[in-house]
Amino acid sequence: MVSEGDYVKQGQPLLKLANLNSVWAEFDVYENQIASLKKGQKITMFSNAYPNKEFEAAISFIDPILNEQSRTVAMRATIKNSDGILKPGMFMRGEIQNNSESSSILNVPSAAVLWTGERSIVYIKVNPNAPVFEMREVVLGNRIGDYYEVLSGLQIGDEVVTNGTFTIDAAAQLQGKRFMMNEDTKLEASSENMVDMKLKFPTSFQKDFKDILPLYLDIKNALVESNKDEVSLESRKLLVQLNAIDIDGLGNMEKEHISNIVERVKNIASAKDIENQRDNFVILNENIVPVAMNMNDLSTPVFVQKCPMANDNKGAFWLSMEKEIRNPYYGAEMLTCGSIVDSIR
Repeated sequence: MVSEGDYVKQGQPLLKLANLNSVWAEFDVYENQIASLKKGQKITMFSNAYPNKEFEAAISFIDPILNEQSRTVAMRATIKNSDGILKPGMFMRGEIQNNSESSSILNVPSAAVLWTGERSIVYIKVNPNAPVFEMREVVLGNRIGDYYEVLSGLQIGDEVVTNGTFTIDAAAQLQGKRFMMNEDTKLEASSENMVDMKLKFPTSFQKDFKDILPLYLDIKNALVESNKDEVSLESRKLLVQLNAIDIDGLGNMEKEHISNIVERVKNIASAKDIENQRDNFVILNENIVPVAMNMNDLSTPVFVQKCPMANDNKGAFWLSMEKEIRNPYYGAEMLTCGSIVDSIR
């Protein structure tokens, strides 16, 4: 706490000493993972500094208070560190094995699930010899890694859609049939007739869209950083580009999507706070994601990602060029909350 040549006063502390023979590893646990954790439970940990080395410990403390901002609780494990290789401030990752005693619990990949607030939806293939799908409501248990426990709604042998779920749901919506935000009539949506329901854009528009996509991604990245001024700046840039696009040759449905995109970008540019920007970003994506999914020749893959907790737990989508989840709706508070639900190639 001092350097050579410093003046010191009587009683002033000069050094801090700490015994690092044992250290604490602290983790942030999401709200829906709390039920699967118990004090004394074994945990395997990995450090960025030693990626090939495992550290074994047991959970020694689970905070009884939930952090209302991040919706997480703090969890602590004590690690023996007699060789002194672990330093305060290092990043750690923890893994816990599922010790469920029930062998009858089914699991589905998290990418298969669509969220509508109180309801959880998956699509199953109802005919093994034809691409016909039916929407099925499920009751989920704990999330374990990249999987959810399914408590009811599915049976052993059901074939669940895990890649392209959003595409099937969008086709059902366009056909006026039952989709994830609608609880009416039974759905049977065939992937063969999705081509007929797709939005159609001429080659000139698709070229223009490739130019506006990087500007959209700049807005998304600014929201990830929770930088309101940067979001406004990038939105104004995108607005200029959007106003230069010729939409005279588009159909009515296609024009409506573009009109909604322009309106939401205007709102984001003029919003007074980051919360309002994010609210408009939800609706922007409800229009720009279907447009992106109908581009024929994107130069690189684009991933459709979703946070189930955004938009008042109704869920919200966004586009990304990276597989890594960087949540624009919560930023640093819940940076990795979400999953890839589809990809555009």
